[in-house]
Amino acid sequence: MTPPAWLEPLPDAAAMRATDAWAIETRGVPSLDLMERAGAAVAEHVARAVPEGRVAVVCGKGNNGGDGYVVARLLRDAGRDVTVLALWEPGSLRGDAREEAERLPGDPPLPFAPGGLHGAAAIVDAMLGTGFAGDVREPVLGAIRAIDHAGAHVIAVDVPSGVEASTGEVAGEAVRADATVTFHRAKPGLWISPGKQHAGTVHVADIGIPDGAPVDSAAGLIGDGVLAELPRRGAASTKFTSGNVYVVGGSSGLTGAPVLAALAAQRAGAGYVTVAAPASIELALAVRLLEAMVRPLPEEDGKLGPSALAALLEALERANAVVLGPGLGRAPEAQAFAREAVERTPLPLVVDADGLNALIGHLDVVGRRSAPTVLTPHAGELGRLLEVGSDEIGRRRLHHARAAAERTGAIVVLKGDDTLVASPGGHVAVSPGGAPGLATAGTGDVLAGVIAALFARGLPAEHAAAAGVHGHLRAGRLAAAPHGPDGVVAGDVIAALPAALGR
Repeated sequence: MTPPAWLEPLPDAAAMRATDAWAIETRGVPSLDLMERAGAAVAEHVARAVPEGRVAVVCGKGNNGGDGYVVARLLRDAGRDVTVLALWEPGSLRGDAREEAERLPGDPPLPFAPGGLHGAAAIVDAMLGTGFAGDVREPVLGAIRAIDHAGAHVIAVDVPSGVEASTGEVAGEAVRADATVTFHRAKPGLWISPGKQHAGTVHVADIGIPDGAPVDSAAGLIGDGVLAELPRRGAASTKFTSGNVYVVGGSSGLTGAPVLAALAAQRAGAGYVTVAAPASIELALAVRLLEAMVRPLPEEDGKLGPSALAALLEALERANAVVLGPGLGRAPEAQAFAREAVERTPLPLVVDADGLNALIGHLDVVGRRSAPTVLTPHAGELGRLLEVGSDEIGRRRLHHARAAAERTGAIVVLKGDDTLVASPGGHVAVSPGGAPGLATAGTGDVLAGVIAALFARGLPAEHAAAAGVHGHLRAGRLAAAPHGPDGVVAGDVIAALPAALGR
């Protein structure tokens, strides 16, 4: 599967095996040369990150272990004190790994024991590679525990042992690395939680795979290129050609969420924004939305209900995209309204917050839509939609995001530091994260407004969702720049959107 040009491919284990085979069999690159370059890249990183002190290299029995033997040899050649700890007798190794073990100068490898890590300034994890999946077994399990308690700087080779490279899943225990040196391209599991929390800083090393290697990746990392082709206003633009967004939600006591979504849509470039809400909260909205319209709808005791649907559908005749859910509330009549609105709204739709809660037990409603749909759940909301616990979502984020997209036919934006944008065909765009300032109330409403604005301006669903996620991330970082992440509020993120989405 070829990812969009605005994504950096994240090949899974199978794709990397195919790439290595292409380089070796089609382009004639010796496999031993690839191992040598991989080990050299790790050794160079160790030398930069931990320039002094003893290094312990813990080696497994596959190619990952072979990389570790290269690291040990090169560091010893450079004069470093290196202890090699082998989980398996080097004589039991095969192929390139065995040859590299035999090239090791100086003291022979020691059988692994936790004491071999004591006093090491750096530990190199070369136990399990990209082919690992499932539960970690002894002797690797004991080594992982010892490494994680050693108090040294830990560098993982290609992927931390215990992390599934293709998914980021950690079935049991895994090495917690300070840095991971990965080869040719990063792997999905280095950027998707929980694997992301084990990888530390990710460094991608060129190991000599020639240009032209096949790109077959169902996942990709979102970069700034996703913003390069955003629609921009020109001399002939009008407020309507710049995108007309409706935010549908609000209820008595819940007026902030639709306001934040509306303001975010405006700052993301929508030329015309309207909040459709219960008539009784019109004044509360109007005093906070000087540049947006408020469309009062029939209500039921301060909440929207099925009686508001006809008026809403009439109001949407000139709209380009809709956000449904911010501040809607969980009253039965509001939830019934939301389900009908999802099914009958003939426009690109972003469903967030209480709009998602209305779909619990009713996901088939989304599948009946003809227009594009984006769902924006956090882990708890997705768990309720799929009827699994939020902890289970956290353990298998990639799996469940894909499952929800396939089941609904919608783009699913599973929010988090590693926000995932999953498409029904299985493709997933992964946010690099790194904006802790976004961990505050209201930023989810902001994201929904941004995606809707990009939807309204003509971007396809997957592109609008990924660009919205990335622009929102950049805005979160900019908002935190003056004072740090702890003081950020959602309004700061909105204010930063024009710069974040700018050229």
